[in-house]
Amino acid sequence: MKKKLFIAIQVSLVLLSSCTKSGSGTYGYNNNTGSNSTSNTVSIANMAFNPSSTSVNKGTTVTWTNNDNMSHTVTADDNSFTSGNLSKGDTYSHTFTTAGTFAYHCKIHTGMTGQVAVK
Repeated sequence: MKKKLFIAIQVSLVLLSSCTKSGSGTYGYNNNTGSNSTSNTVSIANMAFNPSSTSVNKGTTVTWTNNDNMSHTVTADDNSFTSGNLSKGDTYSHTFTTAGTFAYHCKIHTGMTGQVAVK
């Protein structure tokens, strides 16, 4: 009986450790949430927008490029813009004409989020 309990505990520990978030950023949702930038380009890779937050001036066009092997979207939380499905290598651009903070997400993978702050 003790041997079965010992094996059950070992299996549980292995399963638990395989479910924890690694620091690699691979296939984690927005592992780069502290990332800020003043760039007008955003890469979609490893199931995240990078940078996850960017600041631009009014009138700037931001371009997102899907570098993942799966489809993603770039969709404003308020539905003011949406890319539709982007396959690997596809790009989507949006020009921000008003000041404010615009949160966005991937419609397919809703845990993927980002924002553009427009000055």
